[in-house]
Amino acid sequence: MTDYTPRGRPLTGRKVLLMAVGAFAVVIGANIALVVAATGSFPGLIVKNSYVASQGWDARTKALRALGWSTAAGYGDGRLRVEVTGADGAPVEALEMTAVVGRPARDLADRTVPLAPVAGGYEAEIALAPGNWLARLSVAGAPDFAATARLHVPGVQ
Repeated sequence: MTDYTPRGRPLTGRKVLLMAVGAFAVVIGANIALVVAATGSFPGLIVKNSYVASQGWDARTKALRALGWSTAAGYGDGRLRVEVTGADGAPVEALEMTAVVGRPARDLADRTVPLAPVAGGYEAEIALAPGNWLARLSVAGAPDFAATARLHVPGVQ
């Protein structure tokens, strides 16, 4: 039989306690860092008060459907292009349209751009980095009109 002799310093209750406290501190620190990063990048709010915003939802939806407009949007060559067609399929012209363009999960990069009328639609020059973008469209004088378009700009991120 071999003789066992411990090497180094002995494992004491104090060392085990410090290891456990250190492990929990690392986990809690990582969780706090992730929570701060998540809440700092996206507030989670689309409207200030969802209850108040929901009160007119049915009326706004009926009014939007009564307009009969449909939209299509795209991005290419540094230009945002939006086409608005009426219920008859003809382009809707002479609108004063704006778009708020930003990232879907953040409001830090939101930019409001006016869209100028062009043949068959509306355009705005805007430089977008690669990735996913969201354009929220609105028309002056038509408060019932609201549309969103998801845009994807290809490239390496």
